[in-house]
Amino acid sequence: MTGTIQNRDSFLGQIANRLGRDRITHLERPKWNYNPQDEVLKDANQDELLEVLKQQCKNIHTEIVITDTGKLSDSLKQVVNKYGGGLVTAWKDERFDQFGLTNLMQEEWPQEGIDLHVWDYTKGEENINIAEHANVGITISDITLAESGTAVLFSSKDKGRTVSFLPTNSVIIIPKSSIVPRMTQAARIIREKVKNGEQVASCINFITGPSNSADIEMILVVGVHGPIKATYIVVEDI
Repeated sequence: MTGTIQNRDSFLGQIANRLGRDRITHLERPKWNYNPQDEVLKDANQDELLEVLKQQCKNIHTEIVITDTGKLSDSLKQVVNKYGGGLVTAWKDERFDQFGLTNLMQEEWPQEGIDLHVWDYTKGEENINIAEHANVGITISDITLAESGTAVLFSSKDKGRTVSFLPTNSVIIIPKSSIVPRMTQAARIIREKVKNGEQVASCINFITGPSNSADIEMILVVGVHGPIKATYIVVEDI
């Protein structure tokens, strides 16, 4: 449903009048002499960005697995088994099928005693309750920041944000094509989507490995308010 803004012009006109100036209706975007945010890794190719991501994962206490579409199913199976299987929750995301994971998730895991719950928005809070008790949450990165090791997740009615932060362990599948240098490029991608009239998620999560906190005496504690462990599975999709 699209809302309608009422009396906007008169409201903004009154504010300008109170400030003692004419109402500004257009601003030229400033042209900066220096743009250092564009210089970081600006000439890096996808292989080089992946190397940066691999090194950063060491700093954020995150395991990283490199695989391709043909071996992704085995890689995901190994990671989930390493975490102990149990209750697994995942987005309802067509990319799982595109990556050839449907058979593993819907056929093999049930036979092996792994209980998979796929997010279903019609079940409301039941999804959240399941995520809270899940051992593993599986999501897919939409944009990945090499410099900080950050996965950017676009939530939707089929992609609940709790899947990434309530389970004990987090597994994020990262298409190699999604890796960009840093936040600068991610913001630009999102801005272009808005500019082109694309539907952009109302909730965008920037996740950098497992939860970390050093608020008390600067002592780092991992997993204090989210997943205790995290694994990124990078898929060579380009």
